[in-house]
Amino acid sequence: MRIALLGGTGDIGQGLALRFARDTDHEVLIGSRDPEKARDAVDTYEENLESRGADADVKGFANEMAADRADVVVLSVPPYYAGDTVEAVADNLDSDTILVTPAVGMQGDEDGLHYHPPGTGSVTQLVAERAPGEVPVVGAFHNLAADALSDLDNELDLDTLLVADDDDAKETVRNLANEIEGLRALDVGPLANAAEVESVTPLVINIAKYNDDLHDVGVKFN
Repeated sequence: MRIALLGGTGDIGQGLALRFARDTDHEVLIGSRDPEKARDAVDTYEENLESRGADADVKGFANEMAADRADVVVLSVPPYYAGDTVEAVADNLDSDTILVTPAVGMQGDEDGLHYHPPGTGSVTQLVAERAPGEVPVVGAFHNLAADALSDLDNELDLDTLLVADDDDAKETVRNLANEIEGLRALDVGPLANAAEVESVTPLVINIAKYNDDLHDVGVKFN
């Protein structure tokens, strides 16, 4: 399977790229608006992986080309770029492509971060509205700390919550997430439940802000 991380040079893109490349046999495609930036990121990721004895299959492309080649496309971009990024690659997506979004709308003040969804109710639903109608959308990887993902010396023991209206697409992403060592994917139902999932992200960031020993806090359900 080919996994494209659009905006894969950013924090969450880097973390997912390193984990997918190390823990799975899938080909990882790093996308960027600037293909040279994507290739530079690939060099950095490969050095990191090779230093840990991992033989990774990672390549860098412009976002459109990465999306065109992929089976699963992850929008690892800030929430305010998510809709525009979908529209920019829409012609490179089809019914055989699964579109995944981990983005969360938040606003910060001196007290911390607060959930701030778009008018659609959630960023996940915004992505679904902007995506071509035949492309299944899955919300996943929202509540994972980018630093925890990027540090391959950090052993994960976390859950990620999935929402989607397409059960087959959700199952594909669930299996993919479960291939990352120490990560467990849990089904939270349809896209209509995305706001509840996304709103957990500012909560865990605020926990980290106010508790020095919980810098990379995540969620785990027992």
